[in-house]
Amino acid sequence: MASSRRRAHSILNLTPLIDIVFLLLVFFMLTSHFIEDQAIDIVLPQAKQGGEAREREFVEVVVNAAGDLSVNGRPVTLENLEETLRGALHAPETRFVRLRGDHESHLGLSVSVIDAARAAGAESLDILTRQP
Repeated sequence: MASSRRRAHSILNLTPLIDIVFLLLVFFMLTSHFIEDQAIDIVLPQAKQGGEAREREFVEVVVNAAGDLSVNGRPVTLENLEETLRGALHAPETRFVRLRGDHESHLGLSVSVIDAARAAGAESLDILTRQP
């Protein structure tokens, strides 16, 4: 008889699929490298000539329009700049300084940063700009 025939209901098990999706999510979250933006708000000056910055280990000095300084994201005073740079340049493979200054900042402060970098033993100093 036809009524004695059983219908087979197939149920799709999504548990393994959900497990794999969560594992992939965790994998990508752990292997991703997020770039932190700088803490001091600056507007870089424009330059028509210039080259791409070389990727190497460097110490970044940021000067904003108000004259505040930071070395690798940590606030520092002009009086402590040379000592801070000397400590930061002491790390292996770190012999370069990158100056990122606001276009409204004073030239005298930038010259002081360059002098402190030379006194701290920097081999090179790059000044970052943006193209128009």
